[in-house]
Amino acid sequence: MSLRQFLDSKVAPHFHDGGKLQKYYVFYEMFDTMLYSPSSVTNTASHVRDGIDLKRVMMTVWFAAMPALLFGMFNVGYQANLQITDFGYQPIEGWRTAIVAALTGFDHSSLFANLLHGAVYYIPIMIVVYIGGFIWEGLFAWKRGHEVNEGFFVTGILFTLILPPSIPLWQVFLGISFGVVVGKEVFGGTGKNFLNPALVGRAFLYFAYPAQMSG
Repeated sequence: MSLRQFLDSKVAPHFHDGGKLQKYYVFYEMFDTMLYSPSSVTNTASHVRDGIDLKRVMMTVWFAAMPALLFGMFNVGYQANLQITDFGYQPIEGWRTAIVAALTGFDHSSLFANLLHGAVYYIPIMIVVYIGGFIWEGLFAWKRGHEVNEGFFVTGILFTLILPPSIPLWQVFLGISFGVVVGKEVFGGTGKNFLNPALVGRAFLYFAYPAQMSG
């Protein structure tokens, strides 16, 4: 039995009308559309019919941001390793430094060492952003009775790319929460907001915690 068949036969019935988990359908639908194309499509003549939908547009933008993401991780690691090895700066104490020291060291001439050093800062930020964002997206979708929109995939990656790497993770959660709620959901969600949620969250952090945001 494939994963698609398992979801359709064993999992989905519990979330549809009459199922014991029907009130949580929006959360199931969110993860289902991450894996597969949406089951509902436009088939009337009054709409433009094309092979692309909102999900594909958002995923295209998400993948287009990958080069910037990878170079950003590399550059953070390279600049940090360069300062440590060539200029005698001490690395920031904590679990991130322990991981880098144990696995690769601080060799700025090593591609993997630079990527790893950047990743131990970037990946936790990205995880917190997506957890926080999907919590709010899911809560608003659940309350309003509609599906979770894929637009947060783009908001999440853009927000992580404009944050300083050493920002505390609790500030990351506050920032994305403010951006999603105040910059997007209070206006009705995707397509109705006139503000960019990622920049709203960044602006909130800049004025609320200037020491961490401006260096």
